[in-house]
Amino acid sequence: MAEQKQSSLSIENAKEFLVGYDRQVPLLDGRMQRYVNFDNAASTPTLKPVLDAINEFMPWYSSIHRGTGFKSQLSTHIYEYSRDVVRRFCNIHDAEHTIIFGKNSTEAINKLARRIPLEDDSVIFTTRMEHHSNDLPWRMRAKKVVHLDVDGTGRLDMDHLKQKLTEYRGRVRLVAVTGASNVTGYINPIKEIARLAHEAGAEIMVDAAQLAPHRPLDMGKQDDPEHIDYLAFSAHKIYAPFGLGVLVANRTAFEDGEPDMVGGGTISIVSMDHIFWADVPEKEEAGTPNVVGAVALAKSLQVMMELGMDKVAQHEARLTAYALKKMKQIPGMIIYGSADENDVDSRLGVISFNLQGIPHALVASVLNYEYGIGVRNGCFCAHPYIKFLLGVSQDENKKLEERILHHDRSEIPGAVRISFGIYNDESEIDYFIDALTKIAKGEIAGDYALNKETGEYRPGNFELKFDEYFKL
Repeated sequence: MAEQKQSSLSIENAKEFLVGYDRQVPLLDGRMQRYVNFDNAASTPTLKPVLDAINEFMPWYSSIHRGTGFKSQLSTHIYEYSRDVVRRFCNIHDAEHTIIFGKNSTEAINKLARRIPLEDDSVIFTTRMEHHSNDLPWRMRAKKVVHLDVDGTGRLDMDHLKQKLTEYRGRVRLVAVTGASNVTGYINPIKEIARLAHEAGAEIMVDAAQLAPHRPLDMGKQDDPEHIDYLAFSAHKIYAPFGLGVLVANRTAFEDGEPDMVGGGTISIVSMDHIFWADVPEKEEAGTPNVVGAVALAKSLQVMMELGMDKVAQHEARLTAYALKKMKQIPGMIIYGSADENDVDSRLGVISFNLQGIPHALVASVLNYEYGIGVRNGCFCAHPYIKFLLGVSQDENKKLEERILHHDRSEIPGAVRISFGIYNDESEIDYFIDALTKIAKGEIAGDYALNKETGEYRPGNFELKFDEYFKL
């Protein structure tokens, strides 16, 4: 692949390097407004250097591995080179870790859950603050899963971790924990957790889907008691499209046994009565891999390393403090997790909130239809954590479940979430604060109707004509 031009991207001019930053969206009153994206925790937009790299690669695109043609060899080369970029981004120090590509973080964690060797009495630890993707796979695999508690503010209860490690010493196989919460933004003390897990004879798995785009990663050396054994993250949250997922894993967990998916690419030899599997990581990447996704991810990681993850952290800490200070001045504001603008170093630029007396789904809809601000609302694929933060009782939860099972989401609990990227700035926060202030005062222009089955609010007599903006 031709050498990419050096990007001059910086925090100060990041918006100039963002695909679609200046895109106008329709508002309820007929005006067009530049879209303000505060939904980066779900997916980030694409960086222009990433799109440029994709476009430059596409004339050379071909199927990888075993092809003798020049394009196939080039595609194979860049696909494997992408692993080297991931290795640098994650500060992998030795050959004990392998890098496995898949669809996304969810698939990566599911793969690990299916492949990690477990004894009949093995215990898996996860936490009550996890995204479902780092909770449900372990429930499906292990006979015993322990959910570690969080404290009253929603932070991981480290005393409970220590207590449970002592209680299950000798049986704990893995501690699976989020690097940073997609609800409160809290960053967990990964090194301390790793040390405690290793002292108890366990390994640690870090769901870094939220952490990777915002903080530097360091797998650590295998002889370091604070090293990370397994780590997963996704391209779509770090300014690259095409949905590639990364699993960095201890090679030994995948060398023995059969892969969880079989077929083309996973084998060395197949006869009618026996199979010899390929080496790791090829053994774990069944079918034709997402070569373009690997190119996109590798370029995005190169750009982020050039930008400097320390600068990303500083920028987002500044925005978070600025937003928290202003949000607390809005009447009826409820912020989940820490609302202290002086305590932003141990959290990401993720803020979940509600306006007292106004449904979260209505707030999110008004922000979209009347201001062109993109946020997310609901439970953010972390139902147990959100319900804890909201104080939903067991009786309330049972009634809610019954309604949802009968296709009535009209009173589904949840919050509104804003999340920052490298390109957001204070002027966008000011615009958002002005919108929230008006909503809190009841200054809502549209006549919104609730769809009980979906739980969404939409203004009457207003239709979004998507074909006017994009169609195939």
